[in-house]
Amino acid sequence: MKNTAERIRLLPKYLFAEIDKKVKKAQQKGIDVIKLGIGDPDSPTPDYIIRRMQEEVANPANHTYPPDEGVQSFKEAVADYYRRRHGVELDPESEVMPLIGSKEGIAHISFCFTDPGDVNLVPDPGYPVYGIGTLFAGGEAYEMPLLEENGFLPDLKSIPAETARRAKLLFLNYPNNPTGAVATPDFFEAVAAFARQNDLLVCHDAAYSEIAFDDYRPPSFLETAGGKDVCIEFGSLSKTFNMTGWRIGYAVGKAAAVEALYRFKTNIDSGLFKAVQHAGLEAFTNPQMEPFLKELREKYQRRRDIVVQALQEAGWPLQAPRATFYVWAPVPRGFFTSEEFVSHLLEETGLVVTPGRGFGRHGEGYFRIALTVDEERLKEAMERLQGAVEYR
Repeated sequence: MKNTAERIRLLPKYLFAEIDKKVKKAQQKGIDVIKLGIGDPDSPTPDYIIRRMQEEVANPANHTYPPDEGVQSFKEAVADYYRRRHGVELDPESEVMPLIGSKEGIAHISFCFTDPGDVNLVPDPGYPVYGIGTLFAGGEAYEMPLLEENGFLPDLKSIPAETARRAKLLFLNYPNNPTGAVATPDFFEAVAAFARQNDLLVCHDAAYSEIAFDDYRPPSFLETAGGKDVCIEFGSLSKTFNMTGWRIGYAVGKAAAVEALYRFKTNIDSGLFKAVQHAGLEAFTNPQMEPFLKELREKYQRRRDIVVQALQEAGWPLQAPRATFYVWAPVPRGFFTSEEFVSHLLEETGLVVTPGRGFGRHGEGYFRIALTVDEERLKEAMERLQGAVEYR
């Protein structure tokens, strides 16, 4: 067989696949592993969504190809959700597009706007797909450092003027993975002005928009004045409704960007199973939605408090995140790299956390804990950590 394409050779190993290998080795040694690495909810999808899915799977009308543009009723449900939740008006016909999970839309948007040699502005640390999509499209990823002293927000003024002029896309993600940081309306307004000034498209990943605490309600970028003119926003049902394996998300916002993504997708996939889209409709429209989300937030807030308190007791200089189900913490002194600390923790305690370097070079010196195990198991994990490590 001839060599693989250069774009494949340039790909880094997928972070969580490498972690899985280490976990398997530890389990083979008989270690009781507690996985706090991958952000995969441990609770099941709500019953009301499952029941709707069962009905739709049994309907032969859903076994054909879905409409290229998506099931109209699901698109209307997304638009209605934005109206209720964010006060944003969306045209279901031109400003809403179903996705096979938001990850595929985020990965593919670069193909729609980025030519070889173009620049995309990518947060670092950040979800690796922003840079990978840029790489696949032949573009250059310009790293925007997310630094603790800036509240893990990119410093737009530090981006060279020539780089900003060359840029096609600017990726953002708030509430943020991996840092748990949140963005203010003033920051979104500054980003919108920056986008207009440099004629670029903001790609906002809003996967954690409903996972927030202490009465904080994350805004949509589209709430920003003029935001819909410069932004395509990616939403997901994965974290919001514990539907990671269902692969359902959506893109909303600037009609021209949604249409470009639609054209790309119609040439590479055949859409999202109609039954899943009907289940997604049920997720957004059933009266049980708000009670379910309230319970979900309370559960993650309790877990957040367990982890933050334990780390603080062990000396970590840490504030509780206001959103996401992650805790982002500095690596203790005495460890050279985040990967070294993560390996030490696995070997000494059986805990799996994620090294910050896996999210970009500016993630070095940090690690991420996912709050995706039940409270008793999480307390046990923190007891193990406190017994093995303290922040010095």
